[in-house]
Amino acid sequence: MTMNIALIGYGKMGKAIEQVAVNKGHKIVAIFNTANCNELEAGKLNNADVAIEFTNPEAAPKNIEDCINAGVAVVCGTTGWNVHAQYINDLARARNVGLLCASNFSIGVNIFFEINKQLAALMNGRSDYNVGVSETHHVHKKDKPGGTAITIAEQIIANNNLKTNWVLDGTSAQNVVPITANRVGEVPGIHTVTYSSVIDDIEITHTAHNRMGFASGAVLAAEFMFGKSGIYTMRDVLGL
Repeated sequence: MTMNIALIGYGKMGKAIEQVAVNKGHKIVAIFNTANCNELEAGKLNNADVAIEFTNPEAAPKNIEDCINAGVAVVCGTTGWNVHAQYINDLARARNVGLLCASNFSIGVNIFFEINKQLAALMNGRSDYNVGVSETHHVHKKDKPGGTAITIAEQIIANNNLKTNWVLDGTSAQNVVPITANRVGEVPGIHTVTYSSVIDDIEITHTAHNRMGFASGAVLAAEFMFGKSGIYTMRDVLGL
Protein backbone atom coordinates (compact mmCIF):
# COMPACT_ATOMS: atom_id res chain seq x y z
CA MET A 1 0.00 0.00 0.00
CA THR A 2 1.35 3.39 -1.04
CA MET A 3 -0.24 6.49 0.46
CA ASN A 4 -0.18 10.14 -0.46
CA ILE A 5 0.67 12.07 2.70
CA ALA A 6 0.45 15.78 3.44
CA LEU A 7 2.78 17.02 6.18
CA ILE A 8 1.54 19.93 8.27
CA GLY A 9 4.49 21.15 10.29
CA TYR A 10 7.98 20.67 8.91
CA GLY A 11 10.24 21.01 11.92
CA LYS A 12 12.36 18.20 13.33
CA MET A 13 9.35 15.92 13.79
CA GLY A 14 7.99 16.66 10.33
CA LYS A 15 11.33 15.84 8.74
CA ALA A 16 11.62 12.62 10.77
CA ILE A 17 8.11 11.60 9.65
CA GLU A 18 9.04 12.37 6.04
CA GLN A 19 12.10 10.11 6.31
CA VAL A 20 10.10 7.20 7.75
CA ALA A 21 7.25 7.61 5.27
CA VAL A 22 9.48 7.76 2.20
CA ASN A 23 11.50 4.77 3.41
CA LYS A 24 8.24 2.84 3.63
CA GLY A 25 7.34 3.73 0.04
CA HIS A 26 4.80 6.49 0.68
CA LYS A 27 4.66 9.79 -1.19
CA ILE A 28 4.82 13.23 0.42
CA VAL A 29 2.50 15.23 -1.83
CA ALA A 30 2.28 18.46 0.18
CA ILE A 31 4.27 20.18 2.93
CA PHE A 32 2.94 23.05 5.03
CA ASN A 33 4.86 25.11 7.55
CA THR A 34 4.41 28.49 9.23
CA ALA A 35 4.85 30.26 5.90
CA ASN A 36 2.00 28.58 4.01
CA CYS A 37 -0.38 26.95 6.52
CA ASN A 38 -2.98 29.56 5.55
CA GLU A 39 -3.13 27.84 2.15
CA LEU A 40 -4.59 24.61 3.55
CA GLU A 41 -7.44 23.65 1.25
CA ALA A 42 -8.46 20.76 -0.97
CA GLY A 43 -6.53 21.92 -4.04
CA LYS A 44 -3.27 22.49 -2.15
CA LEU A 45 -3.51 19.12 -0.39
CA ASN A 46 -2.82 17.47 -3.76
CA ASN A 47 -5.14 14.46 -3.32
CA ALA A 48 -3.53 13.48 -0.02
CA ASP A 49 -4.98 10.35 1.56
CA VAL A 50 -3.95 11.43 5.06
CA ALA A 51 -2.53 14.59 6.62
CA ILE A 52 -0.08 14.30 9.52
CA GLU A 53 -0.16 17.38 11.75
CA PHE A 54 2.66 18.34 14.13
CA THR A 55 2.65 22.09 14.70
CA ASN A 56 1.72 24.04 17.86
CA PRO A 57 -1.35 24.34 20.11
CA GLU A 58 -2.40 27.66 18.60
CA ALA A 59 -2.31 26.49 14.97
CA ALA A 60 -3.47 22.87 15.26
CA PRO A 61 -7.26 23.31 15.59
CA LYS A 62 -7.51 25.45 12.45
CA ASN A 63 -5.17 23.15 10.51
CA ILE A 64 -7.24 20.09 11.43
CA GLU A 65 -10.48 21.90 10.66
CA ASP A 66 -9.21 22.86 7.19
CA CYS A 67 -8.20 19.27 6.43
CA ILE A 68 -11.53 17.87 7.63
CA ASN A 69 -13.44 20.39 5.53
CA ALA A 70 -11.32 19.29 2.56
CA GLY A 71 -12.28 15.67 3.22
CA VAL A 72 -8.76 14.56 4.18
CA ALA A 73 -8.24 12.26 7.18
CA VAL A 74 -5.96 13.67 9.88
CA VAL A 75 -3.39 12.18 12.22
CA CYS A 76 -2.50 14.83 14.81
CA GLY A 77 0.33 14.75 17.32
CA THR A 78 0.12 18.34 18.51
CA THR A 79 -0.90 18.63 22.17
CA GLY A 80 -2.19 21.44 24.35
CA TRP A 81 -5.41 22.29 22.47
CA ASN A 82 -7.89 20.06 24.35
CA VAL A 83 -10.34 22.93 24.79
CA HIS A 84 -11.19 22.59 21.08
CA ALA A 85 -11.32 18.78 20.99
CA GLN A 86 -15.10 18.37 21.22
CA TYR A 87 -15.70 20.78 18.33
CA ILE A 88 -13.08 19.08 16.16
CA ASN A 89 -14.41 15.60 16.94
CA ASP A 90 -17.97 16.67 16.16
CA LEU A 91 -16.83 18.23 12.88
CA ALA A 92 -15.01 15.05 11.82
CA ARG A 93 -18.12 12.98 12.54
CA ALA A 94 -20.37 15.43 10.71
CA ARG A 95 -18.09 15.45 7.64
CA ASN A 96 -17.55 11.65 7.85
CA VAL A 97 -13.77 12.15 7.87
CA GLY A 98 -11.20 10.12 9.80
CA LEU A 99 -9.41 11.67 12.79
CA LEU A 100 -6.77 10.25 15.11
CA CYS A 101 -5.20 12.46 17.77
CA ALA A 102 -2.61 11.17 20.22
CA SER A 103 -0.50 12.73 22.94
CA ASN A 104 2.27 10.32 21.90
CA PHE A 105 2.67 8.03 18.88
CA SER A 106 5.56 5.97 20.23
CA ILE A 107 4.67 2.29 20.43
CA GLY A 108 6.75 2.06 23.62
CA VAL A 109 4.92 4.96 25.24
CA ASN A 110 1.53 3.47 24.39
CA ILE A 111 2.58 0.20 26.03
CA PHE A 112 3.79 2.32 28.98
CA PHE A 113 0.29 3.85 29.14
CA GLU A 114 -1.23 0.38 29.56
CA ILE A 115 1.26 -0.50 32.32
CA ASN A 116 0.54 2.84 34.02
CA LYS A 117 -3.20 2.13 34.12
CA GLN A 118 -2.66 -1.34 35.55
CA LEU A 119 -0.24 -0.06 38.20
CA ALA A 120 -2.66 2.71 39.17
CA ALA A 121 -5.42 0.15 39.63
CA LEU A 122 -3.13 -2.02 41.78
CA MET A 123 -2.26 1.01 43.92
CA ASN A 124 -5.88 2.14 44.23
CA GLY A 125 -6.66 3.03 47.83
CA ARG A 126 -3.04 2.76 49.01
CA SER A 127 -2.88 6.00 50.96
CA ASP A 128 0.56 5.02 52.29
CA TYR A 129 2.02 5.77 48.84
CA ASN A 130 2.21 9.22 47.25
CA VAL A 131 2.23 9.20 43.44
CA GLY A 132 3.86 11.76 41.18
CA VAL A 133 4.63 12.18 37.48
CA SER A 134 7.77 13.75 36.07
CA GLU A 135 8.61 14.61 32.47
CA THR A 136 11.77 15.90 30.81
CA HIS A 137 11.69 17.33 27.29
CA HIS A 138 13.81 19.50 25.01
CA VAL A 139 13.78 23.26 25.55
CA HIS A 140 11.80 23.85 22.31
CA LYS A 141 8.63 22.13 23.55
CA LYS A 142 5.92 24.76 23.81
CA ASP A 143 3.33 23.17 26.13
CA LYS A 144 4.07 22.53 29.79
CA PRO A 145 3.26 19.97 31.01
CA GLY A 146 3.24 18.01 27.77
CA GLY A 147 0.32 15.96 26.55
CA THR A 148 1.98 12.66 27.42
CA ALA A 149 2.43 13.65 31.08
CA ILE A 150 -1.18 14.84 31.24
CA THR A 151 -2.37 11.54 29.74
CA ILE A 152 -0.35 9.63 32.35
CA ALA A 153 -1.80 11.71 35.20
CA GLU A 154 -5.36 11.38 33.89
CA GLN A 155 -4.94 7.60 33.66
CA ILE A 156 -3.83 7.51 37.30
CA ILE A 157 -6.83 9.61 38.32
CA ALA A 158 -9.23 7.36 36.39
CA ASN A 159 -7.90 4.26 38.13
CA ASN A 160 -7.29 5.55 41.66
CA ASN A 161 -10.26 6.59 43.83
CA LEU A 162 -8.04 8.80 46.00
CA LYS A 163 -7.05 11.08 43.12
CA THR A 164 -9.31 13.73 41.58
CA ASN A 165 -6.99 16.18 39.82
CA TRP A 166 -3.44 16.90 38.66
CA VAL A 167 -1.39 20.03 39.15
CA LEU A 168 1.86 21.32 37.68
CA ASP A 169 4.90 21.66 39.94
CA GLY A 170 4.19 20.16 43.29
CA THR A 171 1.55 19.73 45.97
CA SER A 172 1.12 17.82 49.19
CA ALA A 173 -2.65 17.41 48.75
CA GLN A 174 -3.70 13.76 49.05
CA ASN A 175 -6.19 13.94 46.17
CA VAL A 176 -3.83 15.54 43.62
CA VAL A 177 -1.29 14.01 41.21
CA PRO A 178 1.68 16.42 40.94
CA ILE A 179 3.45 16.76 37.59
CA THR A 180 7.03 18.02 37.46
CA ALA A 181 7.98 19.34 34.01
CA ASN A 182 11.63 19.83 33.08
CA ARG A 183 12.97 21.37 29.87
CA VAL A 184 16.59 20.38 29.20
CA GLY A 185 18.73 20.60 26.06
CA GLU A 186 17.54 18.35 23.23
CA VAL A 187 16.02 15.53 25.34
CA PRO A 188 13.41 13.71 23.17
CA GLY A 189 11.34 12.68 26.18
CA ILE A 190 11.57 10.95 29.57
CA HIS A 191 8.46 10.11 31.60
CA THR A 192 8.46 8.62 35.08
CA VAL A 193 5.70 7.63 37.49
CA THR A 194 6.81 7.20 41.09
CA TYR A 195 4.85 5.79 44.03
CA SER A 196 6.73 6.73 47.21
CA SER A 197 6.26 5.53 50.77
CA VAL A 198 8.39 5.62 53.91
CA ILE A 199 9.31 1.99 53.19
CA ASP A 200 10.04 1.95 49.45
CA ASP A 201 9.46 3.43 46.00
CA ILE A 202 7.79 1.86 42.97
CA GLU A 203 8.81 3.48 39.69
CA ILE A 204 8.15 3.02 35.98
CA THR A 205 10.00 5.03 33.32
CA HIS A 206 9.92 5.42 29.57
CA THR A 207 12.98 7.03 27.95
CA ALA A 208 12.97 7.99 24.28
CA HIS A 209 16.40 7.91 22.65
CA ASN A 210 15.41 9.89 19.54
CA ARG A 211 12.39 11.10 17.57
CA MET A 212 12.20 8.10 15.27
CA GLY A 213 9.89 6.16 17.60
CA PHE A 214 7.38 9.01 17.48
CA ALA A 215 7.77 9.37 13.70
CA SER A 216 7.37 5.63 13.06
CA GLY A 217 4.23 5.55 15.20
CA ALA A 218 2.77 8.55 13.37
CA VAL A 219 3.28 6.86 9.99
CA LEU A 220 1.83 3.63 11.36
CA ALA A 221 -1.21 5.61 12.51
CA ALA A 222 -1.53 7.19 9.05
CA GLU A 223 -1.45 3.73 7.45
CA PHE A 224 -4.18 2.62 9.85
CA MET A 225 -6.32 5.65 8.95
CA PHE A 226 -6.14 5.00 5.19
CA GLY A 227 -9.72 4.91 3.88
CA LYS A 228 -11.30 5.20 7.34
CA SER A 229 -13.82 7.65 8.75
CA GLY A 230 -14.57 8.27 12.42
CA ILE A 231 -12.57 8.93 15.58
CA TYR A 232 -9.71 6.61 16.55
CA THR A 233 -6.84 6.39 19.05
CA MET A 234 -3.47 4.67 19.20
CA ARG A 235 -5.14 1.88 21.18
CA ASP A 236 -7.07 1.07 17.99
CA VAL A 237 -3.89 1.18 15.92
CA LEU A 238 -2.03 -1.17 18.23
CA GLY A 239 -4.97 -3.40 19.15
CA LEU A 240 -4.57 -2.65 22.86
